[in-house]
Amino acid sequence: MTTVPLFPLNAVVFPGVVTPLHVFEDRYRSLVRELLEIDSAFDRVFGILAIREGYEVGDHGMQSAHRVGTLVQLTDVDAYDDGRFDIEVIGRQRLRVVDWDSSGDFLRGKVELLHDTDEPDAVGEAEAAMRTFDRYRAQLSDLRGGPVLAGGMPSDPAYLSYALASTCLLTLPQRQTLLEADTAQQRLGMLRRTLHEEMRAMRALPSLPATEVARTRWSPN
Repeated sequence: MTTVPLFPLNAVVFPGVVTPLHVFEDRYRSLVRELLEIDSAFDRVFGILAIREGYEVGDHGMQSAHRVGTLVQLTDVDAYDDGRFDIEVIGRQRLRVVDWDSSGDFLRGKVELLHDTDEPDAVGEAEAAMRTFDRYRAQLSDLRGGPVLAGGMPSDPAYLSYALASTCLLTLPQRQTLLEADTAQQRLGMLRRTLHEEMRAMRALPSLPATEVARTRWSPN
């Protein structure tokens, strides 16, 4: 168990994925300033949790958050004169919140880190998921009149499942369900089924290609 700062968002962040964030609320400015006081960049970590009820900002803000989130590392910071920050983080691994502490400037939590294990049986599922994803982005490219969702993907089943989950068009509940899945094999199977459903929907309504390139990107580091 370890205690880390927590940052609730209306988003799900996955391990291995780089995410930019704009920090403007006082409580999260304090979080960033605290992290910057840590000498080792590797130890500048906090947890990102998807909000279940409520909002990211405002006096009332978050009412409840999912307990499974992602431990992220602060990798880049741009500070503004007025105290705001643009930061970039990379997901390191999943976590589960065991206890909350809201007594300070920002939320903290005692967390259990969730480790991905080697899954030899997931290799076949990863290959099948990648073939499905190739068809999915080819169909999107045809509809959009140009390449979309371009770029390479990791070969490791766990990180492939996270990269696909962050890249594909999914609702927040779908992303949260994928994050909470126990194994890469489960995530990849869920993603394949979701992509097949999305491709059927696009064939039925070709004038409404429901796609956006995610604001995140994959990083192997």
